[in-house]
Amino acid sequence: MTSGTTLRRASIIHGYGASPEDHWFGWLAERLRADGVPTSVPALPDPDAPDPARWAEALRAEVGVPDARAVVVAHSLGCLAVLRHLRSLPGPWRLGALVLVSGFVDRLPALPELDPFVGDGEEVAGLAERVDRLTVLRSDADLLVPPGHTDRLARRLGTSARVVPGAGHFLASDGVTSLPEAYEAVVASGPSRREGLSAAGAPGS
Repeated sequence: MTSGTTLRRASIIHGYGASPEDHWFGWLAERLRADGVPTSVPALPDPDAPDPARWAEALRAEVGVPDARAVVVAHSLGCLAVLRHLRSLPGPWRLGALVLVSGFVDRLPALPELDPFVGDGEEVAGLAERVDRLTVLRSDADLLVPPGHTDRLARRLGTSARVVPGAGHFLASDGVTSLPEAYEAVVASGPSRREGLSAAGAPGS
């Protein structure tokens, strides 16, 4: 178990159509706070009609320039927003842990309304080198973000996705109101810089 002397703060970033009270965000925040890690789950503006510029501004206010004692956990569209924020940082930075849940940087066939936000995606080369502990989680039954999208993102970040069976898109409607795998990824200790356990190992298209 970690403590406030190990981690300075954690941010949990929700996705499209979500709020800080949804899904597993509150559960994870309470677990981390119980460990002595100040944790925030900011409400991103207009989650049902997300604007990339306004989300970028919110990420600048919430995450800022991270350091090795900071943790960011993001879900779905929040993953793209976080990666864009990190990519935009001009100076040196380091992030203690980054956990991406159902992340993607490509357009989603099931959610074409997000095409303007996604645009041409995001270049993620080089980001992983500044993250001490990187974990990518996906399920084997995600109807919104194709597993191949998350696998491809993981490969571009130099890791592989850990598969959580039957978790859908990690929504409360999928029965996911707690996410021990994300908690374990945050508090895990050890020398590994990039953690991913691929149950499938199948390449994305």
